Amino acid sequence: MSKELIRLADCTMAFDEDIVLDKINLRIQDKEFLTLLGPSGCGKTTTLRIIGGFQTPTSGDVLFDGVRINAVPPHKRTINTVFQKYALFPHLNVYENIAFGLRIPKADAKGGKVKLPEEEIDRRVTEMLEVVNLKGFEKRRITQLSGGQQQRVAIARALVNQPKVLLLDEPLGALDLKLRKDMQNELKRIQKAMEITFVYVTHDQEEALAMSDTVVVMDAGRIQQIGSPEDIYNEPQNAFVADFIGESNIIDGIMRADGVVEIFNRRFQCLDGGFEKDEAVDVVIRPEDVDIVPEDQGQLKGTVTSVTFKGMQYDIIVDFYGFKWLIQTTDLSPVGSRIGIKIDPDGIHVMKKSEYSGMFGDYSSYSEEYEEISSADPDGEGSGDEE
Repeated sequence: MSKELIRLADCTMAFDEDIVLDKINLRIQDKEFLTLLGPSGCGKTTTLRIIGGFQTPTSGDVLFDGVRINAVPPHKRTINTVFQKYALFPHLNVYENIAFGLRIPKADAKGGKVKLPEEEIDRRVTEMLEVVNLKGFEKRRITQLSGGQQQRVAIARALVNQPKVLLLDEPLGALDLKLRKDMQNELKRIQKAMEITFVYVTHDQEEALAMSDTVVVMDAGRIQQIGSPEDIYNEPQNAFVADFIGESNIIDGIMRADGVVEIFNRRFQCLDGGFEKDEAVDVVIRPEDVDIVPEDQGQLKGTVTSVTFKGMQYDIIVDFYGFKWLIQTTDLSPVGSRIGIKIDPDGIHVMKKSEYSGMFGDYSSYSEEYEEISSADPDGEGSGDEE
């Protein structure tokens, strides 16, 4: 069983009257890859900075291995941080960048200063170069490296001091899409190889799902849900989580009985229960869980209002009684066509109403967004077609 390494207990962070974190409670396990996920301003970076010791919470406790560390400064915590801006030294080569922290004398038990032997420095730097796949790059200058290689140097420099926890604040933000995907795999491999805890901050939900053991979804200074990537995606707890993690159609429904939910005055079988009879609920239906069928065979019938080709699939917007759904399919249904849809019981997820109810899930603005992009064409060649 995993051992708890870090705990945030009722942590609040306020600047004057502006509450950035609102009584955060979070437990992080040893050797866990945990991701703090949410939009800008949700409090995820503040949470990371509190763990690292760069900020002290206004109230609440930060515990490390069971010991309260609120007043312990960053350099005395066995925690290192990799920021989005790597802050590498351009006048030093790769080897010396990684070795930099090891050359700083450390205080011993008697208050004196102790230097690491050069042999130990060389052993640890060489080990880190192998871990981050940069063996042979020792003499390269930082300016000769790609963005991904620079990031690996920053990670090696943080890990060479043998921390128990590595904090990563959107470290892939400056990389292009392909390199980001490659580095996602590299970071997970490094975390497994080093067997230490990674706490990762991102606003990219795909990144969080791909790398994490645990995802913490945040909004407005509060934790909305904690769970595995599969649980977060398949069992969102409210409309914010459902909308932020992937694409979702979120519809008002009524729970008529366990396993029966009503949408648009039609009853659907589902796998959810435990609600009050006739309780108003939010219903989540993922775009990939909808099957298009002939109109006369559909549980619901609607009109296609927009089609966008995405390579492996079509994103189709369908109008059902004035509410527009997103459906992802490999079969083309042209704009203006009438279609039916079928949804299996395991494709329907029912949630309690929340403060986010009614804010997400209607794709009525989807076509307008493409319209605005087309209208911004300097040659004025946008189609201007929209129902």
